[in-house]
Amino acid sequence: MSSFEYPRHSMLRRQFIQLSALAAGGVLAGGFTLPAHAAATRDESKMTNNKLSQTPRFAYVGSRTTKERNARGVGITVYRYAPETGACTLVQTLNELVNPSFLTFDHSQTHLYCVHGDLSEVSSFAIDAKTGELSKLNTVGTQGKNPVHLSVDPTGKFLAVANYATGGFAIFPIQDDGSLGELAHLESLPGEPGPHKVEQSSSHPHMIPFDPSGRFLVIPDKGLDGVFVYRVQQNNAKYGATQVSMVKAREGSGPRHVVFTPAGKNAYVVNELDSSVTGYAYDPEQGSLKPQEIVSTLPSNFTGNSRAAAIVMAPSGKYLYVSNRGHDSVTTFELEDSGAFAAKAHTPSQGRKPRFMNLTPDGKRLFVANEETDTIVGFDVDQASGALAANGQVIKTGSPVCMIFKTV
Repeated sequence: MSSFEYPRHSMLRRQFIQLSALAAGGVLAGGFTLPAHAAATRDESKMTNNKLSQTPRFAYVGSRTTKERNARGVGITVYRYAPETGACTLVQTLNELVNPSFLTFDHSQTHLYCVHGDLSEVSSFAIDAKTGELSKLNTVGTQGKNPVHLSVDPTGKFLAVANYATGGFAIFPIQDDGSLGELAHLESLPGEPGPHKVEQSSSHPHMIPFDPSGRFLVIPDKGLDGVFVYRVQQNNAKYGATQVSMVKAREGSGPRHVVFTPAGKNAYVVNELDSSVTGYAYDPEQGSLKPQEIVSTLPSNFTGNSRAAAIVMAPSGKYLYVSNRGHDSVTTFELEDSGAFAAKAHTPSQGRKPRFMNLTPDGKRLFVANEETDTIVGFDVDQASGALAANGQVIKTGSPVCMIFKTV
């Protein structure tokens, strides 16, 4: 078996994925711990995995599709990625999907999962290793309205989904073939809504990633002006969730998405409603966030209407990027070792309403999805200064709202 290949048998593949995640992360969600021999090789395995996972091979784009969203998208589009130029060549279109508005892989990148925005469903797909093409496996109900984000736990055993409209999250077991089992746990987020009468009528979790340690789910809640941290427990086929901490954000700020520094000691939350970023010190042992400072994403002379959207961290941990819908720009922040950060530049997004953006895993390019002008624009990233420069690569696709890169 080469370093790029995973066992074909489902159980062997699951064990391989779990050991890989263990080697990379130490103690895992639900109380799983490293075997002694795996712990001894953790650093070496992590270095090897990093080397193997830098160069993108395929890109997957999710788009809005419904009239209610005034959307022009076709579903999920799959592209072959050229690392030398950043060009993306279309290889597949899945045009029978409704609002596949956020996508994620499992940790082996053999399967892809998507939420169906404004509905109550999440779907699973198998990925062809050679062509990158998707084959649908199944769709299950979330028992919540408008799922907006999802993530796979480090062991590859379950999928967590944020239900934006109904205020909570759902847990689904992942079967041996990569398909999703029926809903295993449904959790509501507690708290008082913020002051915005339209956007903060109730809990609205907008993202549900795991922290770098893999122990906790970290959930920015736009409606409750707070960031929750939860631990998921698993006992046989049953799942549960326990709130570990919750940190309040500025009233009316609307926390949307969160990213961590590579070392996992600092977190940054983009606040949608007041166009700001809050920097936190993060304790990965306790799963707690301590606010340090808050910085605007907009230039001081901008007086128009704008909302912050996406936030991404450079692999180096030295730069942070945030998109602004209204100002239609990407703000570059420079980070200090202490966690302090400052805005250094505001780069035009080359389109309207940049809802989402993503760096390639090697950090060399940033792709910005301009939802209203139906384009994804490529930018080269200066590795020394973090500066962005449009490189002429433009993907034309309707209402793009998510883009992820496959590297293996």
